[in-house]
Amino acid sequence: MSSSPRSSDRPDPRVLRCVRQAALAGVALVLVWPAARGYSEWVGWLPLWLVGMPLVAWWSLHRFRLPLPGLLTRTARRRRGPQARRRGRPLPRPARPDLRHVSRSQTV
Repeated sequence: MSSSPRSSDRPDPRVLRCVRQAALAGVALVLVWPAARGYSEWVGWLPLWLVGMPLVAWWSLHRFRLPLPGLLTRTARRRRGPQARRRGRPLPRPARPDLRHVSRSQTV
């Protein structure tokens, strides 16, 4: 399988350009206009709709591919050697005498 995407996998460049412009305009609006960082009773949290949703639409046009191509192909490293075992319970310590109630003249 080649690394270049097929023509059917590529998004329509006109739609991609509109979504990209909407995402960049939303980022600029949130950065420049403080009211765009707030909440509206009609639409909810504005940065979600101005930045988050256009970025998700942009990502979905690329069929939800992860940005790093080798992220999923990496295999987990396996430890060499035997499986870890629990240690046995430590031996109980001998009881120490309670020295709080002993005067200095008494020996323990």
